[in-house]
Formats: sequence, structure tokens, C-alpha cells
Amino acid sequence: MLFWLTALVTLVLDQASKELVQRLMWEGQSIPVIPHIFHLTYIRNPGAAFGLFAYRTGFFIAVTLLVVFGALVAALRLSPGRHMLRLSLGLVMGGALGNLIDRVRFGLVVDFLDFRIWPVFNLADTAIVIGAFLLVFAFWREDRERGPERVGPGAKN
Repeated sequence: MLFWLTALVTLVLDQASKELVQRLMWEGQSIPVIPHIFHLTYIRNPGAAFGLFAYRTGFFIAVTLLVVFGALVAALRLSPGRHMLRLSLGLVMGGALGNLIDRVRFGLVVDFLDFRIWPVFNLADTAIVIGAFLLVFAFWREDRERGPERVGPGAKN
């Protein structure tokens, strides 16, 4: 349930925020929230992070479908009680679906979060990055809790 709820909430928040930006701002407009630190800047990004691979919409759709399929399969195979993994996969899935919807509808993604020291991004991007970090952290923590595996003489197989 956590996986599905996280994915749904992430998707809804992403799409609602992009809809608000498109309705209330014009493309290229920048509104200072914290001057020189954080602005809302409406851009339409035809590429990936940093505008890389612009106008490769088919490629991005294919990669996103693989990510969504991978997150779904992983979430369905998780044993009970692995909450951080479910949360992280839900964030990745919701974020990926949010950007996928943009690419299918517009051939690009709507970005608006602008910290001035980094390229403009959106809530879907944020969810994917946080989800990926949580995924790595969860695996690291599980590996650490398991402790070092004994190898060699006297090791139990």
C-alpha cells in the first residue's frame, strides 16, 4: 500500500504543480521567492537533466517505461516490512510517471524550481532523486545490518 500511495501522491502533486505553473505564469517568467536564492521559473525542457539530449522524446519515453516497469516489479517482489524500499520505489515511480505524462502530452517536461546554482527542475525530478538516494541508503543499511559475511574456513554455507 505504501508503494502505491507514495507513487499516487507524488504523481498528483507533480502534475498539479505543473498545471498551476502553466496557468499562472508565462514561459520564461521568473518570480523570486527568496531573491538570488530560490525562484519559480517556468521553462519547457525538451531534454533530460541540464537539457541534455534535447528532443529525444521517444528515447526518454522508452527509458521511463523501463524505469516504471522495474520499480513496479521490484515493489511487487518485496517481502513484507521493507518500508523504506517501498517508499523509495514509490517516489521513483511517481516521479517517472509525472515526467512521462509531460513527454507524452507535450514532447517535453515542465520545469519551474530554480535555485540559481542548478538547472531548473520540477517535483517529479525531486521525487526521482530522493527515491534513488533512499533506495541506495536502504540497501546500504540492510547490508550493514547483515554484517560481514564469513568467507573461507569455518564459514557456514
